[in-house]
Amino acid sequence: MAVDITEKLAALLGKADTVKILVTTDEEGAPHAVVKDSLRLDEQHRLIYLELLESSRTNKNMVRSIWFNRAVAVAVAGANGESYQIKGKPVKAIVSGPLFRKYYQQIREQCDDADLAAVWVIEPENIIDQSFPVRRRQEEASHPYFKHLDRLAK
Repeated sequence: MAVDITEKLAALLGKADTVKILVTTDEEGAPHAVVKDSLRLDEQHRLIYLELLESSRTNKNMVRSIWFNRAVAVAVAGANGESYQIKGKPVKAIVSGPLFRKYYQQIREQCDDADLAAVWVIEPENIIDQSFPVRRRQEEASHPYFKHLDRLAK
C-alpha cells in the first residue's frame, strides 16, 4: 500500500547535497547498494529512478524486482543529520514516450554523452525516519533498561 512522502522528505530528496542510496537484491537475495544521484520525485510523489546503464547490476535487479514483486529500499541522508529509509516496489519501467523523452533531455543537459536506459517508477510503501534523535527516542521508549550504567549514574 502506497504511503505519502512528506514535504520535508520531498525537499530533502530535491537537494543537490543529499546522498541517495538505492538498495536492490540479486537472484540469490543478496543486497546491492549504490549511490544514485538520479533518484527524484515525480508530481505524484513517487520515486523516479533514472537508470543510465542498460546492463548494470541495478537495472537487472530492478527488472527482477518488478517480475517477482520484490521490494527495494532507498536510504536518504542530508547534510544536517536527517536520515530516512524508503521501502517500495518498482511498478513501472518506462523506455519510450513523452515521459522518457522529458527525463532523457534532463540527463543530456547534465551530461551530454549520457544515455538513459529506463525511467523506473517506485511506489513508496514504508518510510522510516532514521535520524539519530528520532531513533534514540523510539529505542528508549521501547527498551528503557538498555542503558549503560554510567548514564544511569548521572
